[in-house]
Amino acid sequence: MKTCLECGEKIVGREDKKFCTDGCRNAYNNKINKDSTNFMRNINNKLRKNYRILSELNTEGKSKTTKSKLFSKGFDFQFFTNILQTKTGNTYYFLYDQGYMVLDNDFYMLVKKDI
Repeated sequence: MKTCLECGEKIVGREDKKFCTDGCRNAYNNKINKDSTNFMRNINNKLRKNYRILSELNTEGKSKTTKSKLFSKGFDFQFFTNILQTKTGNTYYFLYDQGYMVLDNDFYMLVKKDI
């Protein structure tokens, strides 16, 4: 007799079934997949917010914006996923496929990588 991985109830049905209901399956997977600490959750939320801001401001794949516009939308320059240094010496900061490069006079070049 097999029991549910979430609640321990008896499982009726297919032989390879692991959960008694969809609710138990969802609860089990939510526990396993949740961020293990508030620290990780907060960082992931900041990364998501920065990504949304860049996506909203860069609809064409390449555009320009100001530092004040990014700040006004809540962009946090401390959070990005990777840095790309080009052969010409330019530095791009990326959030997944959305990136930015610092220009003169508090302007920023926004770019999107082709995936």
